[in-house]
Amino acid sequence: MAVDIREVARRSGVSPATASRALNAHPNVADATRARVLATARELGYQPNQQARALVRQRSDTVGLIWDTGYVRTHGRQSFLQDLLVALKMALAETGYHLMLLSPSSTAASPSDFVSIAAQHSLEGVALMAVNAHLPAVDALIASRRPCVGLDLPVRGARASYVSADNQQGTALAVEHLAGLGHRRIATITGGAGMMPGVERREGFSAAMAAAGLDVPPEYVAEGDFFLESGLAAMRRLLALPSPPTAVFAAGDLMAIGAVRAAEEAGLSVPRDVSVVGFDDIEPASLVHPGLTTVGQDYLAMGRAAVELLVQIIADPRVTGPRGGARRGPAPRLLPGRLVVRGTTAPPA
Repeated sequence: MAVDIREVARRSGVSPATASRALNAHPNVADATRARVLATARELGYQPNQQARALVRQRSDTVGLIWDTGYVRTHGRQSFLQDLLVALKMALAETGYHLMLLSPSSTAASPSDFVSIAAQHSLEGVALMAVNAHLPAVDALIASRRPCVGLDLPVRGARASYVSADNQQGTALAVEHLAGLGHRRIATITGGAGMMPGVERREGFSAAMAAAGLDVPPEYVAEGDFFLESGLAAMRRLLALPSPPTAVFAAGDLMAIGAVRAAEEAGLSVPRDVSVVGFDDIEPASLVHPGLTTVGQDYLAMGRAAVELLVQIIADPRVTGPRGGARRGPAPRLLPGRLVVRGTTAPPA
């Protein structure tokens, strides 16, 4: 026989209303009470009637993910974002939420597009990934007070925050590694100028080079877009310079793999003639030959952090500060990177 919430409440020594609030992450429940109710529910094997609960609350226990894959523009795939999608889904499942993948155009025609999508599906919250943060549709979504969390997307508001790699720290690891090997002519292939990781990794590169006492000629900054073909084209331009770099930091692993291919096409050996470092540590980074030296991100930790932020925002109904003024959502979370040394870096010839 199925266990109902009244039995959970009786065993926990609370009222059914209190048990319901505890199970639904309502903020007005003492931590000790919540823990006792949750433990009792697990012990009894309690399974809430999700559909009935959603109807009563006019919510769906579903979080939407707005993700611009970029496939239409580039016909490529971003492995790291796919890994991050899996991590987000796993973390949400642990909290009892479903994930709905949404695919609106990155050039949303109307500022109300994202708001309408969230309302249409009665979404508890929205995660945003690889979307242009400057779209009016993003601003409107945040202003709507629908709980939001950005993944590598700097959204802030009364009920919005974001999680990101510590891009400047990670980039510094790459530059310090190359400088420590003795490289002085270090170039970079940047990510998309309209995306937070691209901007911050470019800024981090400049700061790390300055800290190492190294100059960055303008021609050593080659534009990319995080996809393989842009890394291939950028590396060809760098190698054609009168004084080409002896090392290259690419802001994403796919671009770094493209850079390695361009060097090999030019008859150069990696790392004997030129060293290459990427960022993200996607699965292909360990499969290519030579293995790609890169700055690794923990996509599982990023997915968990994003869900923790979103659940925290959903559980907090306040939209103003303690004195009635404007308030901000939880502080963003920055996750440090780690240097993964493989076969594409060595001292300069």
